[in-house]
Amino acid sequence: MDHRTPATRSLAGALGAPDPSTRLRAAMAAGTQPGPGLVDDLVARFGVEPDFFVRDMLTWALTRLPAEVTVPQLVAALESDVPQTRSQALHTLSKVADRAAWPSITAALLHDDDAEVARAAWRAAVVLVPPGEETALATELSTELGRGDLEVRRSLGRALAALDDAAREALMRARSHPEPEVRAHAEATLRLLDDPDSDFAHEVDLATTTRSRDAPC
Repeated sequence: MDHRTPATRSLAGALGAPDPSTRLRAAMAAGTQPGPGLVDDLVARFGVEPDFFVRDMLTWALTRLPAEVTVPQLVAALESDVPQTRSQALHTLSKVADRAAWPSITAALLHDDDAEVARAAWRAAVVLVPPGEETALATELSTELGRGDLEVRRSLGRALAALDDAAREALMRARSHPEPEVRAHAEATLRLLDDPDSDFAHEVDLATTTRSRDAPC
């Protein structure tokens, strides 16, 4: 039996309305007057909501609720077969920033076949990693160096740079990797570590050019 109030049921219905502006207003209302009765509905929208702005508002609404209410539902969503659900749940966990969720950031998520899920996992991991485990996380993340297009590499570079000196040793090791793309990615990330305002795309190009020039004939 649905024990929610009529207002809560109405909002839940509006979250699935055909018009994206209606869904956006519903998500905003859910966050403006937060109540636990909508958590299931907000999380359920993760996998089916096509509009980026609505998804972002769903996340905002969930951050307005106590972590003890939202985190268990978000962690459960990480088991979904739908990549968008996993990605949005990870994004939301990074915004909630409750380290109780850290054990749910598994190696499988950090290396997810779906690039958007992996990128969200990298961001969440950097936020949630407990003190003292940064170096181990950096070592794990460094195995993804060279993956994907420029935007994927930029996301990983930023995640590693956010770990600061805890990432330096792993990046230094990666400079000797047999794959040139891994070496260039590591080099560009080291430069990002030293200069957070540097142009990552330029640094990747520079590292690739330098490595190619210095390679033995």
